Amino acid sequence: MLVRFFLWLKILFRYLSKYIIILNNIFKALNDKTRRDILLLLKEKNMVAGDIADHFNISKPSISHHLDILKRADLVTSEKKGQFIIYSINTTIIEDLLQWIITLKK
Repeated sequence: MLVRFFLWLKILFRYLSKYIIILNNIFKALNDKTRRDILLLLKEKNMVAGDIADHFNISKPSISHHLDILKRADLVTSEKKGQFIIYSINTTIIEDLLQWIITLKK
């Protein structure tokens, strides 16, 4: 019986650890104003990195770094079309995050 409990606890800990890492990536991504502004741009329409960079006074490599962080947090998806990479907002993860925040309020 005790062995089953510890096995269950180990599985639960593994699941929670992954969930905590995901949440950490999301909050890290949302912590930066530039990344929040990129999300607002992508809310309006899908864009390539160059078009996103045109809205900011920072280098294109910096924009790529911000997009990479947003992708790692699963807040942004990318799709290669020819020689271009089209970025779009991932509303599913945002909806999941909002649901989680609402459960904290209850």
